[in-house]
Amino acid sequence: MILMIMQRSPPTGKCPIQISLSVIGGKWKPIILWFLRDGPVRFSEIQRKIPGITQMMLTKQLRELVADGMLERTAYPEVPPRVDYRITDDGRSVFPVLMALHEWGNEYQKRKNGSWSQKCADTFCEDVTE
Repeated sequence: MILMIMQRSPPTGKCPIQISLSVIGGKWKPIILWFLRDGPVRFSEIQRKIPGITQMMLTKQLRELVADGMLERTAYPEVPPRVDYRITDDGRSVFPVLMALHEWGNEYQKRKNGSWSQKCADTFCEDVTE
């Protein structure tokens, strides 16, 4: 088993919101973190379960999450190569924030649209209230 650990430069700025968003912000990172909540997942499964993400973007987002210590990447010396990703304790510490975002988004959509008009994709929001 080979474990790659890379580190990005620490986030700049003193605002905790800027720092937080530099690590977990963007269109895909919160979804990726949520999807990995139950254990290790292979790259191909992540890509298959998250609609609309390209291979290049998924690779970039995973590398950044690994570099920031939110995920661990494990490459196995097999043929064909196998790589999986698992959430770290730092990554797991974001779950209360993701839960709050889910609840806020649900309430916001109800206020704006009068009802929940579109269900979350099952890959990252199903059973969010467990």
